[in-house]
Amino acid sequence: MIIEKNNQLDDFLLENQNKDCFIIPILSDVNLHPLQNSLSAIYVKIVDGEERILCFNHGETLKLNSKKLLDLNKLGRKFVRDKKQLNHIVKLNDVIDVNLQYYMSKNKPLQWEELSTNTHDYFHRVMWKMKNTNRIIPILKHLELCREQVMMLEKHYKLPIHEAYNNEIIENLSFIESSGLRKDDDMVFSEYNLFTSTGRPSNRFGGINFAALNKKDESRKPYTSRFQDGILVEFDYDAYHLRLIGHILDYQFPKGSVHEHMSEFYGDVDYETSKSTSFQYLYGRIPQQVIDTNPFFSRVNKYINEIWGEFKREDFVKSNIYNKRIYKKNLSAMNRNKLFNYMIQLLETENNMKVMTQLIPFLKDKQSKLILYSYDSFLFDFKLTDGLDFLKSVKRILEQDGVFPTKSSKGLNYHEMKDITEKL
Repeated sequence: MIIEKNNQLDDFLLENQNKDCFIIPILSDVNLHPLQNSLSAIYVKIVDGEERILCFNHGETLKLNSKKLLDLNKLGRKFVRDKKQLNHIVKLNDVIDVNLQYYMSKNKPLQWEELSTNTHDYFHRVMWKMKNTNRIIPILKHLELCREQVMMLEKHYKLPIHEAYNNEIIENLSFIESSGLRKDDDMVFSEYNLFTSTGRPSNRFGGINFAALNKKDESRKPYTSRFQDGILVEFDYDAYHLRLIGHILDYQFPKGSVHEHMSEFYGDVDYETSKSTSFQYLYGRIPQQVIDTNPFFSRVNKYINEIWGEFKREDFVKSNIYNKRIYKKNLSAMNRNKLFNYMIQLLETENNMKVMTQLIPFLKDKQSKLILYSYDSFLFDFKLTDGLDFLKSVKRILEQDGVFPTKSSKGLNYHEMKDITEKL
């Protein structure tokens, strides 16, 4: 069951070529991000077949050559609990995230936390200050835990596979995580969690909530460029949710400020009042007078009624871009406005993912990095030698031919950012 020599691995892969399997990585340190970690071992079980533990860095065994990891591509489909994590260890073909399969069917993630052994609990409780404890936990105890985990994978791996989420969205989030952020003098790494009730990813790791870095208390100040000749550049979508809804409802906003346009229907109020009023209607109840007099919110109200009727009739609705199903059976205390809010957040997320799918190929041969995505903004660590044309190209891709205008800002740190919209 334990493979610690290259020829043993070659024989195993030859015997099981193109067969589907389950893969569970065992990282050296349970407290470190996968990108700051190393692989201790990896568990492989052929579907309806034999199992092996491949040893790469464990105190009880010899070490396989890490280059042999790519030989796992000789196997068929690879079912895992966390595809993003595996991507940070090794990029393999035909990887399917079982956690994602379950989430797409149930709208909640699988519960892995309860799976453990007494030995793992002891080491992580008593020796929590020690690094790389998984290298000294007995290899057979790892085998015991992996067998528990693979039972979870076996139970759910036949659920439907959402190809776009598995092959596109998870890859996009992996790409951003791999860039990291420079905080003080160290690199830190984010971890996007896609498995939220609304579908909008959360983003936290190591005690840092990257999705909610405070703009006012200098929480953003330690974040700077990794390049000596670099700065941070952020692109923020303007009136993003209003424009997203307008786009799918074929409502043409005039050029210029959306909130100034909407103020015309509110009695020519100022910008901030118009903005807060629009958001109040978008996320709450739309008064009948507004439905009768405001063509945008008239269409919004009609759309809300349509999706609510579909939800009650079909017991699910589909997202606008990737056709993710939101099932009635998975949601409690649902009402018209709550469902619409779910759809807005999902539309925001999926549109951002669609944009990233276009943006990432452009970035791959550039030195500048996409380091953070948060709801309606994208943060870049910009190396000046990539030039102004780089930023203009990024802006063009993000704006999707001007459909979703952005504002841009730059700074030596993430707290002190200055507007450069006009320069671009």
